[in-house]
Amino acid sequence: MDGPHIWRGLAFAAGAGVFLAIVGAFGTDDTPLASRLAFWVGTSVLGGLAGNLTARHVAMRGLFDERPWLAGGLIVAILTPPGTLIVWLSSALAFGHAVRLRDIPGFFISVIVVTVAMTLLSYFITRPQNSLTTAAPAEAEPPRFLERLPLKLRGATLYAVEAEDHYLRLHTDRGQELILMRLSDAVTELAGIEGAQTHRSWWVAREALADARRGDGRATLTLKSGVKVPVSRAYAKALREAGWF
Repeated sequence: MDGPHIWRGLAFAAGAGVFLAIVGAFGTDDTPLASRLAFWVGTSVLGGLAGNLTARHVAMRGLFDERPWLAGGLIVAILTPPGTLIVWLSSALAFGHAVRLRDIPGFFISVIVVTVAMTLLSYFITRPQNSLTTAAPAEAEPPRFLERLPLKLRGATLYAVEAEDHYLRLHTDRGQELILMRLSDAVTELAGIEGAQTHRSWWVAREALADARRGDGRATLTLKSGVKVPVSRAYAKALREAGWF
């Protein structure tokens, strides 16, 4: 998840905390609103941070692209046990409740319900959108991204952009080069070049496509340079409908 998604997720978590405070969720309605706001917003934002960190590790394994429901289930399984202990102890401190072991099952159920709901909503808020772009009219200015090409690649035909940690590997008809940039920002600046994001780590220009094959439920694109590009399920439908394969 990139920067905008993190802040969007934290804002959503804070909003959920405000809602839980106002309705007095899970038996907190008999405490002052200020106390409820401090507790629920605080725990929701902390949960959002933990969720983002967990989602980053899960995303590194590509599960969001290939098996989003498995990824969501894994996130819930990782977050629920420590989340239960944190809410159990912090609620006792915040509201003056006795720390009783017999209360843990009730907190566990509450935490897993909230975690599942937050994970589902966060997925639908941040899931990949259709990133197909069309070629700009002949009189339009060149896409901004082309200005970022290193000098040795100026004037080259851009085939694809591949994310590698905080860098982007540029694939062109004159070779490859790395630049420091996020893929999400690059996709925005690539508007005007007919192409599409095919994977969380790849954007491909339509004219660079030499071959497309499907097998074992997955598709793979081959660029004119011979480089193989994966197509994840998150983007496959839009590409298929656009006639890429």
